[in-house]
Amino acid sequence: MIYHDFSWLTLKNTMLGVGVLLIIAHVLALVKVRAAQDWLRKFPRSKEAGVVLSLVAGAWFFFLVRIMDLGDFDPWRNTVLIATPIAAGLAITFIPDFLAVRALGACALLVAEPLLESAFLRPEKIRLALVVLAYAWVVLGMFWVGMPYTLRNQISWATASEKRWRAAAFAGLAYGALLIVGGLLVR
Repeated sequence: MIYHDFSWLTLKNTMLGVGVLLIIAHVLALVKVRAAQDWLRKFPRSKEAGVVLSLVAGAWFFFLVRIMDLGDFDPWRNTVLIATPIAAGLAITFIPDFLAVRALGACALLVAEPLLESAFLRPEKIRLALVVLAYAWVVLGMFWVGMPYTLRNQISWATASEKRWRAAAFAGLAYGALLIVGGLLVR
């Protein structure tokens, strides 16, 4: 367990937090349809978003290396801590194509661990809603890092028709509502 010192990282708080974020994002997608679609279409090639998300992913990874038990790799801790900001800087400089997508994929991989940790060994069945979402983000994150054009294709598919856009937004709202209800039912 990496985040064992974070007492606020409970199943209840995690489900409520993720549920609220999903609802906010999908309500905005329904209310500001044109702006949201335009922003999403530009996102994969956005240099600014790529830099910000790369810095977030690099800082998060740096933090994890500082706090976690590396086991047999513990002698390498200082080397990895030094190499992390260098690698983030090199990625920002030399991998400009789809940098935002790759960095979003890295963030999706990083965010899955605290979600899974909050649900670990909990008896409530509703925890599986959070677990399924975390693993979906892991799978998507791996594709976005390795084949970043897939997010562009996913965005193109979702924004191709009003019906798809609304279906995706309502699905996100429903999943957010499920997580909130689940969070309220959990002790």
